[in-house]
Amino acid sequence: QVQLVESGGGSVNVGGSLKLSCAVSGDMSRIYSLSWHRQAPGKQRDLVASIGIGDRTQYADSVKGRFTISRDSAKNIVYLQTNKLNPEATAVYYCHAELSLTNYWGQGTQVPLSA
Repeated sequence: QVQLVESGGGSVNVGGSLKLSCAVSGDMSRIYSLSWHRQAPGKQRDLVASIGIGDRTQYADSVKGRFTISRDSAKNIVYLQTNKLNPEATAVYYCHAELSLTNYWGQGTQVPLSA
């Protein structure tokens, strides 16, 4: 079992920044990647960024150069630093853990953009 709890969401102005956190607990030895996804109203859930073995990172093209995923292994927290947010960033942001035979999702944190 793995538990994921997101925090840090909230209203932010277009062009602003926000740092999201995901606290990870449980059987972390079996996790081989952690990632952030987002789901905008009426749309599917899409991958935003992931961090895997050796801290290898991957990003969606739409956020490259503006978002950064990182982790603090001592605190078991995964972060998503978001910068230069545009209106399309309005979504619920979810933390996700990938294990060999299963995966887990957090409950999500809302990021509404305001003009």
